[in-house]
Amino acid sequence: MFKHLIKRANAVLEALPYLTKFNGKTIVIKYGGAAMQSDELKHSVIQDVVLLKMVGMEPILVHGGGPEINKALRRKGLEPKFVGGYRVTDKETMKVVQKVLGEKINQQIVSLIKKAGGKAKGFYGKKGRVIKAFKYWKKDADGNQVDLGFTGQVGGIRYRFLNKWMKLGYIPVLSSIGVGKRGGIYNINADKAAAAIAAYLKAEKLIMMTDVLGVLESGKLVSEINTYRAEKMIKSGSISGGMIPKVKSCLYSLRKGVKTAHIIDGRLPHAILLELFTDHGIGTMVRK
Repeated sequence: MFKHLIKRANAVLEALPYLTKFNGKTIVIKYGGAAMQSDELKHSVIQDVVLLKMVGMEPILVHGGGPEINKALRRKGLEPKFVGGYRVTDKETMKVVQKVLGEKINQQIVSLIKKAGGKAKGFYGKKGRVIKAFKYWKKDADGNQVDLGFTGQVGGIRYRFLNKWMKLGYIPVLSSIGVGKRGGIYNINADKAAAAIAAYLKAEKLIMMTDVLGVLESGKLVSEINTYRAEKMIKSGSISGGMIPKVKSCLYSLRKGVKTAHIIDGRLPHAILLELFTDHGIGTMVRK
């Protein structure tokens, strides 16, 4: 009679050791891809993040918004430009990036968290000046520096400022826009921004949400991988394309003190909970 209820109770009990282990720990989540495009998946991600906060963890959401930026640029008659996977960010593009990431997506996420019963604080660029940045110079195949305009990389994080808001019960929501020493703003790759934030905060976990199951080998999901094997797979070409920067970001965070990094499929409802609170998980866990 109560079999289905007992199954539910067992599912909750499976989460118990993880709830205990991660209580009070910082979890940095890079939010992007399909999970940002579908309303159903948006609500799923937000519910997961609010639940993490309610059960005693300290989630931080770092988001990009590449597809939205590209759409906005094209509406203005501007064609998006990339060099080696990095956006070329001229003045006009930077204005669009700031408007889309900061004024639109960031505020939408904050609003969704509040509707789900959580408290959120949005930060982007000069709003909070959380991410310190400097200009990023990309090298071409010949080793020459390529000017990408206002594309930057992380030079520091106001981690005490973030910790203050987390202690007040807020979930920080960060756009990947940083501020330079002279007050200039820079567009930063969201994967790299999330990895740097996790590193500066010595987070327990970095979670990368993407549009594939995780790291694949011969078409099959690799549930767990260490840094040595990951680097070997990159060299051999087993890890390729858009997965390379994600895995490299994970490896960087681990070198800087993050305990484990996870690459998960954001197209699955409640992917964060399934990865963190089940014995098997659903994606790839990267460890030292």
